[in-house]
Amino acid sequence: MTFKSPWLLLGLVVLAVAIGLWILADRRRARYTVRYTNLEVLATVVSGRSWLRYIPSGLVALGLAVLLVGLARPEVKRALLTERATVILVVDTSRSMQAKDVEPTRLGAAQEALRKFLDKAPDDLRVGLVVFAGEAQVATPPTKDHELAETAITDIDQFLVYGGTAIGDALQTAVLLGRQVTDLASSDGGVAAPSSSPTKRTLAQAQPQPATCSDEQSPVSILFLSDGAQTRGLLQPLEGARLAKEACFPVYTIALGTPKGVIERGPFGGFPGSSSSQVIPVPPDPETLRAIARTTGGEFSEARTADSLEAAYKNLGSRLGRETGRSEITWLFVAIAAALLLLGTAVGAFVSPRLP
Repeated sequence: MTFKSPWLLLGLVVLAVAIGLWILADRRRARYTVRYTNLEVLATVVSGRSWLRYIPSGLVALGLAVLLVGLARPEVKRALLTERATVILVVDTSRSMQAKDVEPTRLGAAQEALRKFLDKAPDDLRVGLVVFAGEAQVATPPTKDHELAETAITDIDQFLVYGGTAIGDALQTAVLLGRQVTDLASSDGGVAAPSSSPTKRTLAQAQPQPATCSDEQSPVSILFLSDGAQTRGLLQPLEGARLAKEACFPVYTIALGTPKGVIERGPFGGFPGSSSSQVIPVPPDPETLRAIARTTGGEFSEARTADSLEAAYKNLGSRLGRETGRSEITWLFVAIAAALLLLGTAVGAFVSPRLP
């Protein structure tokens, strides 16, 4: 803990001197004898002047000491939300996300984890949502309206587009959204993204030259969840990762599912359940997602159960968009001091000696 005005702590020395003088004066008074004819009354007074009488004074002195510390404006280190902090959530909605090796399904577990992520997210955190299968779509532009993002997560079924897994294109879309946030002149929490998926040309226009990454944490982070390998798309996964690296956006990847995950597909790609349905293995691809995280300076996690997925989102949610800074806690010391002073006054009303 540090102080913005440490010289005000000298007031503690003045308070200590005052307490010492009061104790000295109290002891000097105790040396004098007092003649009193009514011994019964004297006994009641003496009993009232026991060690209990020091409790109110002690509480008041402690309250004043805490108040003096608070006036010195104490600060503590803590993770603070960075300016224009943004998290782009990227979620795989391909057919393999219907596998039930993660209950109730991979996609259902992802939706629940995302909702809990939003419930714990700071109000000032911008959140965007990108969903992808064979192509990437912007479900929610980066915004402080978390209810809008939660609605998109609940209604994610409307974005289901089967036909492959385009990891590279999904990263490209997330990078464009992050670019638009960092280029935004105002920080009013409004939306900052197009309604359609970007093309390579659009991305080139939004990214005229590579950014120079500093040691400070980027205000934009990408949280990428997938359960399969790349099967479609214009960009390869590591090409998308390089775009994120050039933009200084770390990508935190989560590989969802178990090696035993399967889906059932009907004949000619139709509905499952018929006698000619096929059981298709859909194991996750942790190596690709690990490489993406390593390339961009992010982190990789594996989630094989709904609980481990929620834990991964909770862990990342407590850190993304934050940087280590100092926060003033003067209000806490003032509140404690006020409570001690009030308590000392209240206790004094009960233990102070009273003449009959």
